[in-house]
Amino acid sequence: MFAAKPYQGVAPHKATFLFIGLDANYDAKIDRSPIFPFTREYHEDGVAFWRRYEVHHPFLLPQYSGDGQLYHRSFARIGFGPQHANLVSFVELLQVPTVGRNKLDCDDLDPSHLKMLESAIFDGTATCTFISAGVARLLRATRNFRWLPKEPQIGSSLPGIWYQRGAKTVYSHLHFSVYGKFAQRKAEEAAAIRQLLPLAG
Repeated sequence: MFAAKPYQGVAPHKATFLFIGLDANYDAKIDRSPIFPFTREYHEDGVAFWRRYEVHHPFLLPQYSGDGQLYHRSFARIGFGPQHANLVSFVELLQVPTVGRNKLDCDDLDPSHLKMLESAIFDGTATCTFISAGVARLLRATRNFRWLPKEPQIGSSLPGIWYQRGAKTVYSHLHFSVYGKFAQRKAEEAAAIRQLLPLAG
């Protein structure tokens, strides 16, 4: 499924809101889970899935109780709804799914997939791209993304900004799985991102 569509949601080049993560992490036994048919349906057509079940990811369905819920619950709190399904794309640095905890380095990344990511940012329809600090660190270590500064611009409003030109902005945000002392800032960033939604029309 990932070979056919190395992304989730709408195709990256067609997104308005593009979220770039490290890797799509799944339970090693997900193929034996009651959630697996929903996961296949989601990867076949993420937009239709969101509109049908009114959640953006199968990990938010009541049949699922494994890892990954914190990430997707945090994203859901931003306020994206089924009406935004054709505007949102999730795409990872690694073009294949993973299991367990992973520490990625440049050797794990596929150059052609990275070129697709950069093209989606600059040549696609995305006006709002979101890259966490961990993703930015790994991207800066590659040849394609040397335009990323070492630190984002942090103004009076959140989230921070890695890059801005014309109608395109690349935002810095906390990873959706952070918790504890970062919870307040994550909530503030979610509220700030929510304010961008009217721009989608």
